[in-house]
Amino acid sequence: MKILGIESSCDDTASAIVEDGATILSSVVSSQEDIHAAFGGIVPEVASRKHIENILPVVDKSLSDAGAKLADIEAVAVCNRPGLIGALLIGVTAAKALSWALEAPLIDVDHLQAHIYGAWMADEPPRTPALSLVVSGGHTSLYRTEGPLEHELLGSTVDDAAGEAFDKVANILKLSFPGGPAIEKAARNGNPRALGLPRTWIDAEHSNFSFSGLKTAVLYHCLGQNASKDDIKNARYRPGFVADVAASFQETVVDVLVRKTCIAAEKTGVHSVILGGGVAANSLLRKRLSEETARRGLQLVMAPMGLCRDNAATIAALAFHLYRAGTRSGLDLEARPS
Repeated sequence: MKILGIESSCDDTASAIVEDGATILSSVVSSQEDIHAAFGGIVPEVASRKHIENILPVVDKSLSDAGAKLADIEAVAVCNRPGLIGALLIGVTAAKALSWALEAPLIDVDHLQAHIYGAWMADEPPRTPALSLVVSGGHTSLYRTEGPLEHELLGSTVDDAAGEAFDKVANILKLSFPGGPAIEKAARNGNPRALGLPRTWIDAEHSNFSFSGLKTAVLYHCLGQNASKDDIKNARYRPGFVADVAASFQETVVDVLVRKTCIAAEKTGVHSVILGGGVAANSLLRKRLSEETARRGLQLVMAPMGLCRDNAATIAALAFHLYRAGTRSGLDLEARPS
């Protein structure tokens, strides 16, 4: 069964065709990173306008790359939650139009559950029950996962997501956007113990996260407590200073993510840990989580690197299982930001 998937939850416009929930025939992602870099972060209105321009060319390319025609598509899947409301609306509208024109079933997909499903597209599927960590620009959440369609939310960020904190700290340090790769690169030459940064709730019994205080601590260290936007804009740092701050910040985020994930895994008695989302591409996080899960005798399944960032392949693949479970959406399907 060939399913065409559409993803437009943030600033990437994506379309993919996946067969039987496993075989990726095509996966196209049009990035807006260069556009938003000028603002140091994603501007929702700009993202929405670019989705309008990109959506049809991206869908056309996914068909071309797959060697498929619209008539070959047996269902249309779309991410309708969570995300930026304007951005989601573009993808949902396009998917509804395709579903209506093709008289093909329309299937709505949760963005975060699609990130988790990336683990089932790795070389070895996860053993369930599993503990799923989804860590991205907009979300940092822990789930108990019983299968591709069964997830119980255990905790999430109460303020900034980890990826958002990476972007904001990169902006403070005058690094490029997106912040994750920029900080990881800068941190290679830094001392991860140069700064004593706060590790909020690292040993708490609950599974919630908070990274706002960490971001503020970095700002205070770099520019003082009364720093203004102009101070951030005009800041100048020594390369060694930037490297040390980046390394200390990255080490702190990874410490919190790994520690809280392992605490939750032990409490819930799972067999494996799943890692997905854009920040799942961070090499230090992958290394440390690999070490800690191995020490505890837990299987670790990480989404393939190419499926960590927002993409439509996981949307279309998960939709196959939703379709088999009887999920169908009407043309009154709405975009849901949360």
